[in-house]
Amino acid sequence: MEKFILNNGVEMPMVGFGVFQVSDEETEQAVLKALKAGYRLLDTAAVYANEGGVGRAIKASGIPREEIFVVTKLWIQRQNGYENTKQALEQSLERLGLDYVDLYLMHQPFGDVHEEWRAMEDLYKAGKTRAIGVCNFHADRLMDLITCHEIVPAVNQIETHPFYQREAELAFHQENGILHQSWGPLAEGKFDIFTNPVLVKIAEKHGKSVAQVILRWLNQRGIAIIPKSVREERMVENRDIFGFELDAQDFADIATLNRNEIIFNHRDPAMIKWLAEFRG
Repeated sequence: MEKFILNNGVEMPMVGFGVFQVSDEETEQAVLKALKAGYRLLDTAAVYANEGGVGRAIKASGIPREEIFVVTKLWIQRQNGYENTKQALEQSLERLGLDYVDLYLMHQPFGDVHEEWRAMEDLYKAGKTRAIGVCNFHADRLMDLITCHEIVPAVNQIETHPFYQREAELAFHQENGILHQSWGPLAEGKFDIFTNPVLVKIAEKHGKSVAQVILRWLNQRGIAIIPKSVREERMVENRDIFGFELDAQDFADIATLNRNEIIFNHRDPAMIKWLAEFRG
């Protein structure tokens, strides 16, 4: 599946390019390479501090704006509310050099999410974003938004990979018309994922890399993906996942890898240090 129709009718690429933990200076060149490799969905966030690099790359690429699907995110801070949420998107648009984004996501389920979502609904109605969604929401928080507001989130972007497969979350999303998008689809190489014997065997069977097997496995489940790499050959490889099909045995073997627990701890010292640096 190369594209998906969101619950408001907007078409979204299923494979995108992420720029998490890429500096603003590196982002411009990385995004230009990604666009050259055929990516048309770019995923950034206010807290990544590289929206400017994404915007410069879009401008330098010469690709028509309407052909690129741009995603950015509202960072959750204590002072966020209705007006500050609207202002946050305006600031993101200024950094991106754009009049609108294609998808605006609430980055975390913290703070006054109901006032923030109300503002995001109004930003959507005003044409500042073509769709709105969330990140890192569990089913109970998602249902809270659905029952209390007019617009159902179009996307929920959550950690999903072979070690955290999220079957229950995927089923909930599908039941409620929400696209499941994976961040960290390759688990950032944790637990020796690229040399895992189960994945290596499947990759050899299909004549593909382990990364391609993982990304295809997610795609065949109906999950959108945003792999990240600053190496051009990896960018090309990560998009080249549509020429083969995993079979039932492959799925059964990958299912045995599920730890069913989060592996990215956002409270660990490295993450805290990164947030401090990128928030200034």
